[in-house]
Amino acid sequence: MSTEEIKFSEESLALVKKTIAKYPEGRQKSALLPILHLAQAEFDGWLSVPVMDYVASLLDIQPIEVYEVASFYSMFNLKPVGKCILEVCHTSSCWLRGADDIVDHISNKLNIKVGETTADGMFTLKTVECLGSCGSAPMLMCGSQYHEHLTFEKVDGLIDNLRNENKRTTYLDEVKVENY
Repeated sequence: MSTEEIKFSEESLALVKKTIAKYPEGRQKSALLPILHLAQAEFDGWLSVPVMDYVASLLDIQPIEVYEVASFYSMFNLKPVGKCILEVCHTSSCWLRGADDIVDHISNKLNIKVGETTADGMFTLKTVECLGSCGSAPMLMCGSQYHEHLTFEKVDGLIDNLRNENKRTTYLDEVKVENY
């Protein structure tokens, strides 16, 4: 996909322009994170090099500046992912309360390893650093939704529900994007 083929929808482009306008002249790079979220949501859940180049052109910054940010944060995907990304927290509280067992259960149920996507393109399994829900460990995030106090039964129900819904989840699912 060439950069010429990559274009935000009119609605998203209007949000990009509104987001950039929130920052002083010459400080448009400050809009990078929300625009990367919009790009990831619009372009199949991941940020290809052409998509990141497009974002750089919109912000009038160097592509490397976009690559640095996108590669730093685990919330940005630099390769194709499933419609639903199951991000299991594996830091102290979650680990102590069985996150490794939850990861193993998901891995076995979906027949994928951490970092892989199911053959049908529906699920990607990731482990991530603290998601700030230590009191409700173990937990995972899918799209913008936290799923807490996980058990194997809760995980199975979540996977079944997501499979039945058959739609892409994103970090922006519950966000009023116009206020982002």
